[in-house]
Amino acid sequence: PSKTSTLIHRREEMSAQENRVMALSEWEDRWQEGKTGFHRSEVHNLLESNLDKVVCGRNEVRFFFPLCGKAVDMKWLADMGHTVVGVEISEKGIKQFFAEQNLAFNEEPVPAISGAKVFKSTDGKISIYQCDLYKFSSTVGGKFGGIWDRGALVAINPCDRQKYATLLMSLMNNDCRYLVDTLEYNPELYKGPPFFVSEEDVKNVFGGGCDVELLESVDAFEEKHKSWGLDSLTEKVYLLTPKAQ
Repeated sequence: PSKTSTLIHRREEMSAQENRVMALSEWEDRWQEGKTGFHRSEVHNLLESNLDKVVCGRNEVRFFFPLCGKAVDMKWLADMGHTVVGVEISEKGIKQFFAEQNLAFNEEPVPAISGAKVFKSTDGKISIYQCDLYKFSSTVGGKFGGIWDRGALVAINPCDRQKYATLLMSLMNNDCRYLVDTLEYNPELYKGPPFFVSEEDVKNVFGGGCDVELLESVDAFEEKHKSWGLDSLTEKVYLLTPKAQ
């Protein structure tokens, strides 16, 4: 196909989803109603297989989990000696995490963010901020040496991607290694979330400040995706590193 027809098709693909907007209250409702099909009860295979590329021999890395939900990956990393900071809108999701992982925690207000709370495991290894992600900043939570983005870039509204990327890049230390998980499918068949995110999308929003490397691509199509109307689904994981200053 000619370059022009490819571009037109790409625009059509994008427009199928670009105006889809989910309010934070919709995510809250999903937690309240137990509609959390995105949660995985085991450590994510693509985090496991690529962890060495993120950690790079470092000890006690500070990891950031945007839109963390109750990801078991947080406890897995903390058990290795790393520290984890997550941001999640749903208090129910956060409390379920601590209950399911048998972790005692303390709850404190976050003076810098009106109405926000932070839930900290008593050993100090895991802190989860309950707030709107876009109100979080390095002033509130510091900077990070590692980021695991599973289900965040694909969950945010497509129109907010640049705002999201700008925030995430502002949280990265110079030696930060950011692992981002994406999904590719035919967006004309399913309106999301999770949204369709291509390599081009990742480079468009992060390429100004980060080098982007595709690490792994796997066929992630499962029986449940048929009910979404899909016939294929590819999961890809990229490593983002800050460009040398």
